[in-house]
Amino acid sequence: MVGMRYLTPSIQQDLEHKMVFVGGPRQVGKTTLAKALLAAAGSGRYFNWDYDDDRRALLNKQWRDSDRLLVFDELHKYPQWKSWIKGLYDVQGQQHQILVTGSARLNVYRQGGDSLLGRYHYWRLHPFTLDELPPDISADDAFSRLMSVGGFPEPFLANNPRHSRRWRRERFDRVLQEDIRDLEHIRNIQGLRLLVDLLRTRVGGMITVSNLAQDIHVAPQTISAWLESLERMYLVFRVLPYTRSIPRAIQKPPKIYFFDNADVEEDKGARFENLIATTLLKRLHYLEDREGYRCELRYIRDKDGREVDFAILQDGKLKELIEVKYRDEQISTALKYYAKRLQPERCTQIVAHLDHPYDQDGIRVTDPLEYFSSNLW
Repeated sequence: MVGMRYLTPSIQQDLEHKMVFVGGPRQVGKTTLAKALLAAAGSGRYFNWDYDDDRRALLNKQWRDSDRLLVFDELHKYPQWKSWIKGLYDVQGQQHQILVTGSARLNVYRQGGDSLLGRYHYWRLHPFTLDELPPDISADDAFSRLMSVGGFPEPFLANNPRHSRRWRRERFDRVLQEDIRDLEHIRNIQGLRLLVDLLRTRVGGMITVSNLAQDIHVAPQTISAWLESLERMYLVFRVLPYTRSIPRAIQKPPKIYFFDNADVEEDKGARFENLIATTLLKRLHYLEDREGYRCELRYIRDKDGREVDFAILQDGKLKELIEVKYRDEQISTALKYYAKRLQPERCTQIVAHLDHPYDQDGIRVTDPLEYFSSNLW
């Protein structure tokens, strides 16, 4: 069942003890997941704040005492939602399980003054990846879809490039018109569109704010603010440099990747690196949300130009170095250098098209299907 996503068991466990909030990009499947959880609960009620009848019933608390699970979708659009649900949970929290879902707005409000602290667990839902697939889609088929139409449920399941392009344009317009315009107070939407178009061609490269500002003819401070807005809206995410314990390290600009792999320009190498980045971030968010670890996705580059695509940190400790190649099977010299100098727990080179995985000098060279075959969930 597509509605039963990788977060399902963990959310069901958390609902036994606290409220659960589920955030993530627009159209990533939060509502579908919530309705699947509702069906599995056996009894309950779903409320969508955008639907007039549901909104009235929600504010009047019109549900049965026997409803096990109450789902409030887009509740954060209600200005007093925090105090409303705090009171509800304090009075009826032992009687009902409570699930709140929302897009980027929920995360923005959550990062503000949080009067609900201690009453909920927060989960971030990501698109489909190679380590989370519907049962009727093979790993090889999934890899092809992820590289062409991306992992968001609707285009991924439809697997139609034309449908995917239309869906992506409509989703982007909704994010601009409803999320960014309402929450970020950005008026130069055309300039923001130009920025996104530039970022699509620079995935995997270091992003220099002054260069982007010059290209779009706005102030560098404006570009910085726009990048932060795009990140809060779950359109892009930044990967910062890792400099600790690296000789000749310098503070480098961040790299930018897209949550929707198909947002990247049609360059196979860039899309593949973006796919690995999104899958790694999904895993790290899961470990943070479930286990409470502080996880970071970084990259490494020093003054001599030695660079490794990704460094995985857990509670400040370097766990793994990962280099990404589309076809080259030879181990990166930079990966060898940092493997010896930094001594992480694991070193891996992921190659999109690899005839035979192999190990050499403590480095695993493998393909994405094998690397992500382990079920983290």
